[in-house]
Amino acid sequence: MLKGRGRVMGWVAAAVLSTFFAGVVSVLAKLGIQRTDSDVATAIRTTVVLAFAWLVVAVVGSAPTMSALTPRSWVFLGLSGLATGASWICYFRALSLGDVNRVVPIDKSSAVLATLLAIALLGETAHLAAKLVCTAVILLGTLLMIERREDAADGGREGRRGEQPCGGREGRHGLGWLPYAILAAVFAALTSILGRVGIEGVESNLGTALRTCVVLPMSWAIVLLRGKLGELRSVDRRELGFLLLSGVATGASWLCYYRAIQTGVVSVVVQIDKLSILVSVAFAWLVLREPLTRRAALGLALMVAGTVAMTLLA
Repeated sequence: MLKGRGRVMGWVAAAVLSTFFAGVVSVLAKLGIQRTDSDVATAIRTTVVLAFAWLVVAVVGSAPTMSALTPRSWVFLGLSGLATGASWICYFRALSLGDVNRVVPIDKSSAVLATLLAIALLGETAHLAAKLVCTAVILLGTLLMIERREDAADGGREGRRGEQPCGGREGRHGLGWLPYAILAAVFAALTSILGRVGIEGVESNLGTALRTCVVLPMSWAIVLLRGKLGELRSVDRRELGFLLLSGVATGASWLCYYRAIQTGVVSVVVQIDKLSILVSVAFAWLVLREPLTRRAALGLALMVAGTVAMTLLA
């Protein structure tokens, strides 16, 4: 009994650490892309993540176990990496065509989709009715938080007629961004499911490092295809420092995340991971002095309540 409880606490702790580091990532990334192109920043961060992941593999000594990986593990780890890269490509394409405040809500729905996929494909049907209710509560809370961002953005635009996120391309492309945003969410959800299957029987740190080997060339391919390689020379040193720290935090978040989904319940882990917004909100309130409206506070409370309930059910 105690052993089982200890195992649950182990993956829950890993998921919570993943959430914390993911929240730190958003803070550092915000500081690192004030003037740096987002695609270039993503490629730099991914390079740091890869180096960090393999450093951890060397420290824990799991590299020799690579020879024992089954073809099935190789395939699913590769597919998980491809899904991550595809999600990023679609996400940035959606951002280039549409308003950030319309793309983000769809991207956030990946957590709910991942939960439903885990139920359908991985058989995580314990306490199914309660789990579905909790998922609906989390989705509602997420939408309330996103609405707060939209309201803030709209308010900011009132005094700057003609200025829109993403270069004001929304009007020219209509709903052209929508399919890319939906695909980004789908691929993000598939990343969790494929990662869970691929990491079974694989040391989690090694699995993360191998998966990142697939993501890295895709992130640099985005930079090359969009002709942004020359922008590396103009990256601000201060912002580069924040990007490097962001990469380390991303690596730490991924390591903890894949440790959690390897030993825990995916449908719960993906929801805990989304609570990184708590760190981001705290940063915005303490450092940027952004107010937390009642609507946002209600959404945040619903997200936390739904996630805690799902964790207790596990």
